[in-house]
Amino acid sequence: GLLVSAVVYLLSADRGFSGLRLVVIGIAVNAMVTALNSWIVLRADLDIAIAAVGWSAGSLNGVDWSDLWIPFWVIAVLLTAIAVQARAMHQTALGDPLAVTTGVALGRLRLLMVLVGVGCTATVTAVAGPIAFISLAAPQIGRRLAGSAGIPLLPAALTGAVLLQGADLIAQALLAPVALPVGVVSTAVGGCYLIWLLTKEVRRA
Repeated sequence: GLLVSAVVYLLSADRGFSGLRLVVIGIAVNAMVTALNSWIVLRADLDIAIAAVGWSAGSLNGVDWSDLWIPFWVIAVLLTAIAVQARAMHQTALGDPLAVTTGVALGRLRLLMVLVGVGCTATVTAVAGPIAFISLAAPQIGRRLAGSAGIPLLPAALTGAVLLQGADLIAQALLAPVALPVGVVSTAVGGCYLIWLLTKEVRRA
């Protein structure tokens, strides 16, 4: 995760940092890494391949408290880094020029936040797999619930936890032949939310 994010970040920072370039390069690198993952799964033994496919759907099935000790401490360290940089992040919300004049090193702060974000994502993904759309919907819903102009960390985190738990309860309650991975439900619900959000933005424009 850190290696891939470093590649995306370095390519995006060429000739000045651009959010649009970051997204486009991220999509391209994601496609290449997905192809590599598919090649690895195709060459694996059948049992390992089946387990990998289940993991790639994102699932809390089989995750025990004993699996969470190391991720807990990793996340705690990363959240401490976020807390230390909280003031600088609030200043960047006011705009890059103002943040620079108040002493914020934007390049270093962005790189640190990318590493922290990737570290958090990679840690939880290693445990439960890639559970899609939670990180897309939670900040937007949390911001609206908190009535904040920016995206407050705590409401976004709590909203994400509620969404994940709700999606898992739905997955367990559905009368399917096997217990559905939570990623299936979160993708279905998150896709509907994304369509609604895009439709709302288009109407506003």
